[in-house]
Amino acid sequence: MGTQNELVQRLEDGYNKFSKGQKKLADFIREDYDKAAFMTAAKMGEEVGVSESTVVRFATALGYEGYPQFQRALGEMVRTKLNSIQRMEVTYGRISQGEILTSVLQSDIEKIKLTMEGIDHEAFEMAVDTILNARRVYVVGIRSCAPLASFLSFYLNLICDNVTAVHTNSSSEIFEQLLRIDEEDVIIGISFPRYSMRTLKALEFASNRKAKVITITDSVHSPMNLYSSCNLIARSDMASIVDSLVAPLSVINALVVALCMKKQKEVITTLEALEDIWDEYQVYSGDELNMVGDTVKMND
Repeated sequence: MGTQNELVQRLEDGYNKFSKGQKKLADFIREDYDKAAFMTAAKMGEEVGVSESTVVRFATALGYEGYPQFQRALGEMVRTKLNSIQRMEVTYGRISQGEILTSVLQSDIEKIKLTMEGIDHEAFEMAVDTILNARRVYVVGIRSCAPLASFLSFYLNLICDNVTAVHTNSSSEIFEQLLRIDEEDVIIGISFPRYSMRTLKALEFASNRKAKVITITDSVHSPMNLYSSCNLIARSDMASIVDSLVAPLSVINALVVALCMKKQKEVITTLEALEDIWDEYQVYSGDELNMVGDTVKMND
């Protein structure tokens, strides 16, 4: 059994016998194990409201030789990220059904706050300039990141001339689409745990062709950063079956807004042209809903 399972198991097994202070520590570790892993015993005590010695005694009560060994077990827990079911048990095991909505929304708020505190503003500005100066822009994101890649591509297409949303059904399909990528182009790779090998290979291929590489990922330790010159870090660690994509989407929103601000005239011209096309071809006329007074009316 892996270290991460052992730690979860020890927290579960001992919980009812823990003192009030130890229960506070156990709850904190369950909810914020990624944060806890990087704290000294003193800092963890301060965070939870217990003494440093209580934290150290807690580590030994769990069966670890001391705090350093306990911290290593925490680090292992973060690195392996737990599997989805374990994460749900660890975080949501003791809350009622009625608390889930608030708990998940609160968790998302936290992710945005942490992202805001940690984001590299220089990297963000660099990403904006790199996209503006690129001849072609490629966007790649797989599985749960596909909606993010699709959203970003949709808006980039209104701002930039040559945007390719890379279709990712197979590695061969990816490489075929990236065939002509070179130093004048940029690729934006979006990947969160579990990291996608296909996305990583696409970034490696682009990097070997001297293209600029921008990553949107969750950590400086993410393998996606191996090939990138510009890392936008957004927190996504949600303790459930789904990863929280709220913070990454906020960063993407900021990227789109920054690009629009830099290319205001072109964007306005594009949108005006689109409005004309929509009108001419009646794109929205048949199924667009309009509010008339307090009632909803279909456009004719």
